[in-house]
Amino acid sequence: MKGDRPMIRQIDFYGYPYVGIYAANTEKVVVLPPDLPEATVELVRETLDVAVARTLINESTLIGSMITGNSNGFIVSDLTLDREAKALQEHGKVTRLKGKMTASGNLVLANDTAALVHPALTDKNVEAIENTLQVEVRRGTIGGLKTVGMAGCATNKGILVHPRATEEELAVLEDLFKLPVDIGTVSFGSPLVGSAILATTRGLITGTRTSGPELGRIEDALGFIEE
Repeated sequence: MKGDRPMIRQIDFYGYPYVGIYAANTEKVVVLPPDLPEATVELVRETLDVAVARTLINESTLIGSMITGNSNGFIVSDLTLDREAKALQEHGKVTRLKGKMTASGNLVLANDTAALVHPALTDKNVEAIENTLQVEVRRGTIGGLKTVGMAGCATNKGILVHPRATEEELAVLEDLFKLPVDIGTVSFGSPLVGSAILATTRGLITGTRTSGPELGRIEDALGFIEE
């Protein structure tokens, strides 16, 4: 076990900095592709201070795009295979979304208390998210984007979102999550902050292309810098 100080690392997966596309995490577990090198897996586990589940989702390594979750469960697409769902069920309830929208990680921004979701999700899918994650759910956009899962990164301490998020969108997020919200970028200017960040309240990983100033903004937004 590590001490009270959060651990922060910059790591690439498969030579790419988009760790938030290839992996997904909650406060309890990080979901990683089976073919990721063991040394990388151990660095991720140690940094985030979580258990590890290794599986493809929809037979794809693009796990962060395909699933979202929190300490209570996971939301996946209807295309998720039974063996993939079983790997997740050891760490929480798994619910498949019905319909044509399959990239759940792109559609939902969630932590342990709230979730913002794609405006076009059906009432039935919104209810499924509420019941599985056990959170309040609202529809909305971030920076005008409906794919809120990649336009933001949320932990139980703070939220970082797309730099073009409007004042109205930021106000909705603050009211919904009851947490401070800030704007920023990753990987030398990418506004899709969810694509290159993995974070718990105890650790933070970004891709190696994220600059020092960007990393400082991320640390501050997600509550790693004490006032």
